[in-house]
Amino acid sequence: MANERRCSVRLLVFAASLREGSLNEQLASLAAKVAEEKGATVERASMEKFECPSYDTDVELEVGIPPGAQALHDKLGAADGFIISSPEYNASVSGVLKNAIDWASRFRPQPFNGKQAFVIAASPSMSGGKSGLWALRQPLEHLGARVYPDMFALAQAHKAFDASGRIADSKLQQWFESTIECFIDLVEASKHYPDLKKQWVEFLGERPEEETTRVELGATAAAV
Repeated sequence: MANERRCSVRLLVFAASLREGSLNEQLASLAAKVAEEKGATVERASMEKFECPSYDTDVELEVGIPPGAQALHDKLGAADGFIISSPEYNASVSGVLKNAIDWASRFRPQPFNGKQAFVIAASPSMSGGKSGLWALRQPLEHLGARVYPDMFALAQAHKAFDASGRIADSKLQQWFESTIECFIDLVEASKHYPDLKKQWVEFLGERPEEETTRVELGATAAAV
């Protein structure tokens, strides 16, 4: 889609790594740049702003939700979709990201429901961190995020970037760009299709009870 024809799309882009200059920070920066080139408005954030103490129900009840989760909630609320560049830790998602997701999910309504998401990773390994992306999909999809089917895992990322910060392999760079453009097209359609209805049901028991079930409907759907 030509940029001049695109309707407004706002994306939140961040890397789920606390290390300054990490490979996933580099990939997130590239994703933000490409998304802007494809016509999206990008909010670039850092995991440091979303860091939270370990989730504890006693802390939530006594102190409340921490500022890092509030920041993630607010930035998700202002975005139409989000891109996370997530490192792989022991074939799974990083603890700092999972903890932030757990805290942010405590808001009512919770901020992931109905948001379009694209998950990417960079790793020195030959798999590019894809195991961690599969692990990340699970909590996001459970919370109602619409995780884009394609994922991008950049293998041997320690030597994959050129001096300009783009991917040195031209085919990989082209695929990265085209996948982001397709994701933006989907976010745009989701935002501007007027009859789209959203519903999220979290059902944790054998019977629908208040303690085990949450139902959240989008603004265009009828009330329960």
